[in-house]
Amino acid sequence: MTIPADGASDISTPHRRDEERRALGVACGAHALHDGYTDLVYVLLPIWQSEFGLGFAALGLMKTVFSGTLAGFQIPAGFLAERFGVATVLAVGTALAGAGYVFAGFSNGIATLVAALFIGGLGASTQHPLASSLIAHAFAGARSLKALGTYNFAGDIGKMTLPAAATLLFIVLPWRHALILLGSLGAVAALAIFVLIPRFRDQLAPPNKRDKPIRASGSAGAYSFPLLLSVGVVDSATRMAFLTFLPFALTAKGASLQTVGLALTLVFAGGAAGKLVCAFIGARIGAVATVWLTETVTAIGIVALLPLPLEAALMLLPIVGVALNGTSSVLYGSVPDLVEPSRRQRAFSIFYTGTIGAGAVSPAIYGVLGDAVGVPAALIVVAAVVLVTLPLTYVLRPALAVQSS
Repeated sequence: MTIPADGASDISTPHRRDEERRALGVACGAHALHDGYTDLVYVLLPIWQSEFGLGFAALGLMKTVFSGTLAGFQIPAGFLAERFGVATVLAVGTALAGAGYVFAGFSNGIATLVAALFIGGLGASTQHPLASSLIAHAFAGARSLKALGTYNFAGDIGKMTLPAAATLLFIVLPWRHALILLGSLGAVAALAIFVLIPRFRDQLAPPNKRDKPIRASGSAGAYSFPLLLSVGVVDSATRMAFLTFLPFALTAKGASLQTVGLALTLVFAGGAAGKLVCAFIGARIGAVATVWLTETVTAIGIVALLPLPLEAALMLLPIVGVALNGTSSVLYGSVPDLVEPSRRQRAFSIFYTGTIGAGAVSPAIYGVLGDAVGVPAALIVVAAVVLVTLPLTYVLRPALAVQSS
C-alpha cells in the first residue's frame, strides 16, 4: 500500500459523506456508552458497600478489575479486529460491556461482582482502539483530527449522562433492576453498531510483513510513534497526578467538601470542552504548536493555583481543565499520521494501553512523592514533568507537519 509522504491521505478514493457520518456517529455513540459504563462503577461502589458489607480494599478491587481489564485487553482487541473485522469485534465488545452490568444485577457477592466487572471491562477494551481506527479510516488530514476530537468529546458526554441516568433510575427502581435495564442498552447498541458501521476495504485487510510504520523525515525517523506514545504517557500520568492532589490543595485553602466537588466539576467541564476545542485548534495551527500551548498553560496553571486564594483558584480551574485534557485529542488525532492504515488498530491499541496504564499507576507513584515532600512541592514537580513533553514534541515536528483544513 502506497502512502503519501505527507500523510494527508491514506485511501485511494474518498469515502462518501454518508460513510463518514456513519463512522463518526457509531464511534461517538460507542465512546459515550462505553465511557459511561466505565464511570458507572463509581456510582455503584457505595451501593455495593452497603449491600454486601464490603470494605474499601474490596471496593478498590471492583474498580481495578474493570479498569485493569479494559486497559490490558486493548491490544488483543486490535488483533481480533484484524482477523474478524472491526464491526464484529466492536459489536461483540459492546454487548459484553452491557452484559457485565446485567450480570452484576444478578450478583450475590464479591465473587460474582468481580466476574461481572471482568466481563464488562473485557467488552469495554474493544472501544478505544477500534472506534479511533474507524474514524482514522473515514477521515484524512485535518478533518481526521477534528473528527477524533469530536469522538474524544463524546466520551465525556457519556461519563456525565449515564451515571446521572443511573442515579435517577435508582430513585424509582431497585438497583438490580436498574443495572439490568442499563446493561441491556449494550445489546441494542451492539446491533446498531453492527448494522450501521461502514466497512472500509483498507480497514478489513490485515497487516502484512511489508507494511511498516511511516518513516517521517527528520530526526524523529522511525521513532515517531514511540515518541508520540511517550508524550501521551507523560501527559496522562501528570493529568491523573494533578487530579489526585487537587482536592488536598484546595482543602488547605479552606475549601469544604462541597467546594471540592464543585472544583472537580469545573475541571471536568473545562476538560470536556478542551477535548473538542483543542482538536480544532490543532487542525488549524498544527499538533506540535497546540501541544506546546496546552502543556505550557497546564504547567503555568498548576503552579499559579498554589498561591491563589480559593475564589481565584476556582475561577482558574476551567482554564486548567481545557489545557489539561485538550492535549489528549491532539495526541490521539496524530496517531494516523505516523502509522500505516493497516496497522492503525494495533497502534491505537498500544497508544490507549500506554496512556490509560500510565494514568492508572501514576497516582500511586506521585502519592509516594506527596508523602515525602508535601502537596505543594509535589504539584510543582507535576508541573515540571508536564514540560518534558515539549522537547519530545519538538522532535516530532517533521512527522507532524501542519495539515491545512
